[in-house]
Amino acid sequence: MQTTLTHDEAAVRDLNDLPTPDVVETRVWSQEHAWLYALLHSDANVAPTFRLPDLLSACVALVFDDHAATQQIFRFLGTELVLRDPATPRRRESLWRPQYELLHDLQCSAANRHPYPKFQLDQITTACVALCRQQDETGAAVLLRARHNMVDRLVGRQRPGTTPH
Repeated sequence: MQTTLTHDEAAVRDLNDLPTPDVVETRVWSQEHAWLYALLHSDANVAPTFRLPDLLSACVALVFDDHAATQQIFRFLGTELVLRDPATPRRRESLWRPQYELLHDLQCSAANRHPYPKFQLDQITTACVALCRQQDETGAAVLLRARHNMVDRLVGRQRPGTTPH
């Protein structure tokens, strides 16, 4: 006797066949992590409820959508983050690989080499979150970008602020 799957069961089986998520670990300074965590639990984060990798990746993508992303990030790092206690606690989080690659490319860029100060990945990641928070404390733009990033991952498209796999 052959069993036929309901529409919902077939959809779950199809989702289970998706490749393992391609996420990379980074760290975020505590002040910015607290904002992301509040956004995670906000009433606006519904249908679907995005998790921290989605929110963190959305912040990175939003910042890199701007043609002046490098200048904005290094301005924040050199005027605000540099004045914070370097022993500030960090929280371990994950983000999607396309946005990690944007951060990694910036970390390895000439703007982060001698004679300039060297900033680490966690500092650059934190800058992206802080810049998004400065632009929109509500996080509405981050949630919207998380939706677009999800669509892009599922259909294989690339938008500004992402890099091809």
